[in-house]
Amino acid sequence: MKNKRNRLQIISEILRSNVVGSQEELLRLLIQRECDVTQATLSRDLKLLKVAKTPLSNGTYKYVLPSYNKPISAQQSPNTLISHGAVLSLEFSGHLAVVKTKPGYASAIAWDIDNKATDEVLGTIAGDDTILVIPREGVSRDEIYQMMHHTFAEKEN
Repeated sequence: MKNKRNRLQIISEILRSNVVGSQEELLRLLIQRECDVTQATLSRDLKLLKVAKTPLSNGTYKYVLPSYNKPISAQQSPNTLISHGAVLSLEFSGHLAVVKTKPGYASAIAWDIDNKATDEVLGTIAGDDTILVIPREGVSRDEIYQMMHHTFAEKEN
């Protein structure tokens, strides 16, 4: 079985690339990706990811992920990212960055940072609504701010 963080990412990838209308269908797709989970665990994962069901024009339904990634305005201060979907703020303490998010979004946002900012970020630690971003040696605050801008601007639909 994959760990929880990997499982959540796999669920997100599946929901972004497929029309999935039921948990049973999602369970089958997860098993194809070598992710053996119970229906109860999947249900908790969907709740954690804030997945919703939306109607389609043909009368069926589709699971959708929340749209939390919105572009960060270039006019914003490097120290704050106020009101961008689930990303509420970015502040620094010495070399470390702390990202505040809406409740429940930190893990998914941290995953995006870890996987898109490999040159700037050594790693992240995520709670429910807070992410500790550990920059690589020599990476400036401005570079972290720019990385956040690029990471979230790329995901805008």
